[in-house]
Amino acid sequence: MESTATKDAGIVEFRVTGYAHPDAQALSAEVQQEYVRRYGDPDETVMHPEDFDAPAGLFMIAYLGGRPVACGGWRAKQAGPNGLRDGDAELKRMFVTPDARGRGLARAVLRRLEQTAVEAGRTRFILETGTGQPEAIALYESEGYVAIRKFGIYKDHPLSVCLGKELVAAV
Repeated sequence: MESTATKDAGIVEFRVTGYAHPDAQALSAEVQQEYVRRYGDPDETVMHPEDFDAPAGLFMIAYLGGRPVACGGWRAKQAGPNGLRDGDAELKRMFVTPDARGRGLARAVLRRLEQTAVEAGRTRFILETGTGQPEAIALYESEGYVAIRKFGIYKDHPLSVCLGKELVAAV
């Protein structure tokens, strides 16, 4: 558990909860509804809570005033088709509730997730998003993410966008 102040958000508490935590499941249900609004359907990517257990993953929630307002996690990937490499960590379920947006929470969660992935020995963050989420794409690009070969169940979908970033350990 760690607290910090973010731009216009006040004191935010970051907790590693795991993906099975009730708050993680509630936020995941919200993000699924966001996908339905933007794309017409929920994300059908299979998500197992144990994929986010250390040392092969992590799931984090940001709390503002004791209320869960943002989340995200990563799960380890191994070399495989579509350019996946040993050392990859796939970013999943990045989300900020609508009433908490515009306060720097997504950037703060993303940076903390990157840090935890580096600490776990991961060397690259990869993610799949879609053209219906231009604000997410803008965030990732502003943090140094670049287009990579498409992977995952949506790799052939025209709205799919896959991005990656080499992770560097802090000196």
